Amino acid sequence: MRKNLGRQTMKLEHPPSIVGHGTIVGKKEHDGPLSSWFDDYCQDDRFGEDSWEKAESSMQEQALDKALSRAEKTADDLDFMMAGDLLNQCISSSFAARSRNVPFLGLYGACSTMGESLALSSLLLNGGFGSYAAAVTSSHFCTAERQYRTPLEYGGQRPPTAQWTATAAGALILQADGTAPPYVTHVTIGKIVDKGITDANSMGPAMAPAAFDTIFTHFKETGRTPADYDLIVTGDLGSLGKDILIDFFNDEGMNIAPNYDDCGVLLFDAEKQDVHCGGSGCGCAASVFAGYLLARLKNRELNRILFCPTGALLSPTTTQQGESIPSVAHAVVISNSKD
Repeated sequence: MRKNLGRQTMKLEHPPSIVGHGTIVGKKEHDGPLSSWFDDYCQDDRFGEDSWEKAESSMQEQALDKALSRAEKTADDLDFMMAGDLLNQCISSSFAARSRNVPFLGLYGACSTMGESLALSSLLLNGGFGSYAAAVTSSHFCTAERQYRTPLEYGGQRPPTAQWTATAAGALILQADGTAPPYVTHVTIGKIVDKGITDANSMGPAMAPAAFDTIFTHFKETGRTPADYDLIVTGDLGSLGKDILIDFFNDEGMNIAPNYDDCGVLLFDAEKQDVHCGGSGCGCAASVFAGYLLARLKNRELNRILFCPTGALLSPTTTQQGESIPSVAHAVVISNSKD
C-alpha cells in the first residue's frame, strides 16, 4: 500500500528519533556567530593529518564518534551508515567508514547531502529495516577549492556572488520508532531543476529554483503553509539565493520571509568575515542543523522545522565543457511531536 501524500512527499508512520548528534568545524566557522553550538574545532586546516582530504575524513570520524557517544551507542549498533561529501567518488565518506565495519551507503547530493542522508535513513528505519542509522556529511574549503575551481596558491579573486565552502562535518544518529523528540515526520524528495545558469561562482541563483520547487511541492502535497513551521531553513543558498527564493514565493502570493532563513547565511558573520554571499558546501547545512538548529529544537525554542538543503550537481568536467548547473533540494520535517 502506498504511503505517499503525493508524488514526492511521504508521511512516516513510525517517525524515527534523532538520538545523537555531533559537529566539528574549522577555525573560520568557529569564529562565526554559531561557535557555541559546535562540539569542537581545529586551529588549522589539517586536523592533525598530512593532507586536506585526510583531514576531511578525520572530521567525519570525529563528528560520528561524538554523535554515537551522545546516543550511548557504538558503531557496532548501527544497521547502516549513510554519508556523503563533495569530493570525487565520495572519498571523504568511504575512507571515514572503512574502519567502522558498518553497512555503508555513499551518497552524493552536493550541498543537499545532509537532507538526502537524513531522508533515506529515516525512510529505511520507518520501513522496519533497522533500529539505528547514522547520517553523516562533510565538506572542506581546501579540498573543494582544489577540486572545483583553482589551486589555493593561485589566489584568484572571488566574484561578489561567490560563497565560502564550509570546513565542517555533521553527524546524526537515528533510532527507529523513537520515543523521545525530535522526530523526522515527513520527507519530500526533490527533482532536478536546471534554469541554465553556467557560472560555478553563482551557486545561490542556480539552486534557488530547486529549493522553490521542493518546498512549494511540500506545501501542496501536505496541505501545509509557511505558518505551519516555526522555521523553514534552506542550505546553502547564501544571501543572494535566499532573496531570490523569497521573491519566488512572493510571486505565488506566499510570504515565507518572517520564518525563513538559510544555513549559508547563518554560519558566518557577513560583515566581519570575508565570505561574500555566505557559506556553502555539504558541511554547512550539516553542521548548522546538527549543532545550532537541533539545539533549538531540543530546548523547545523551535517545535517544527522544514529543513531543505540544496545541492548544485555540477562537476569540474561539466564546468569546463560549459554545461549548465542542475540542482536539487530535499525537504525533511523535524518536529517535537509525531503528528
